[in-house]
Amino acid sequence: MTQKSLFGYCFPLRRAQSGARGFILPLLLIVIVLAAVYGLVVWKWSYSSGERVGIVQKISNKGWVCKTWEGELNMVVLPGGIPEKFFFTVWDESVAKSINKSIGKRVTLHYEEKMGLPTSCFGDTRYFIQKVTVLE
Repeated sequence: MTQKSLFGYCFPLRRAQSGARGFILPLLLIVIVLAAVYGLVVWKWSYSSGERVGIVQKISNKGWVCKTWEGELNMVVLPGGIPEKFFFTVWDESVAKSINKSIGKRVTLHYEEKMGLPTSCFGDTRYFIQKVTVLE
């Protein structure tokens, strides 16, 4: 199906549009699948894991849309020394309740460090607490 212009040239109708649409849709699907795979790998894989010992100073539920528990652990190396602060994020509600009960007590926080999470919706820090143990 062609159409003649004023100068006598023939050009196809609507072929350029369907060709572009045929190229963009698969490309868009590939980008979405790759982003989903990246998110799943980063979510499940942890860069490091470990423990921190100290006294929980604060924990609060923060965020506009994605609410996460954000906290601060005060790690005192020497009595009278300058404390080092360890900032952390908690996803699990039961772990957050355990930490809330242990504020002011000496605790061990078991964490996983996750790198490359795409947005701050997952938390403000890279350190995600998995378990808390109160030290007597």
